[in-house]
Amino acid sequence: MKPKSMDAVFQALASESRRKILDIIKGMPGCNVNDVCKYFDTSRIAVMKHLRVLEAADLIISKKEGRQRELYFNVVPIQMVYDRWTTEYSAFWAGHVTDIKFKAESKRRNHGRKE
Repeated sequence: MKPKSMDAVFQALASESRRKILDIIKGMPGCNVNDVCKYFDTSRIAVMKHLRVLEAADLIISKKEGRQRELYFNVVPIQMVYDRWTTEYSAFWAGHVTDIKFKAESKRRNHGRKE
């Protein structure tokens, strides 16, 4: 994932309203703008601006069906951010936790022999 793409994802997720929109779309795949607007006290134009930011970050996929636009949640950018920031660190810490567990179990075994 390019840094600009990652920036767009973080920018999109920084807004509570946009996160709520993602939750709505995730829970109702194929919903339309009117469906999303029902959950907000703001104007349709404000919701549309949020949708454009989400679409620019590739977090939603918009598919035109006749006059309606169906909205779908795209998890790929979030998964890419997750992989970028956790995979390397997860392996590092998993190794350390295993070492700690091994040392603790060794001490327990050794301590039990002395008594």
